[in-house]
Amino acid sequence: MQLIQILLPLYDQDGKPFHGLLYDRVKKELTQTFGGLTAYTRSPASGTWKDGGKIVKEDIYVYEVMTSEINKEFWKVFKSKWQKIFQQEELIIRTLDITLL
Repeated sequence: MQLIQILLPLYDQDGKPFHGLLYDRVKKELTQTFGGLTAYTRSPASGTWKDGGKIVKEDIYVYEVMTSEINKEFWKVFKSKWQKIFQQEELIIRTLDITLL
């Protein structure tokens, strides 16, 4: 089984929050495709990284879905679409092998 995590930014490049309807659209698409979703949105996660000489901070929501198989074509299209909508150079989508107990 695979756990797929999608890290979605809360703010655009100018620091303005993205409209909540965007997150609803992501939830709907993932729920329709995978039959369910877990969204960590009550306490956004904070990330930091170096960009050249400065430290960049970003708040994110984490969305998760589980699947037995990874459809690489779906994820390629999904990532490209949402990367543009959320104005990201890179939208992080990662997968973890999991065992259900």
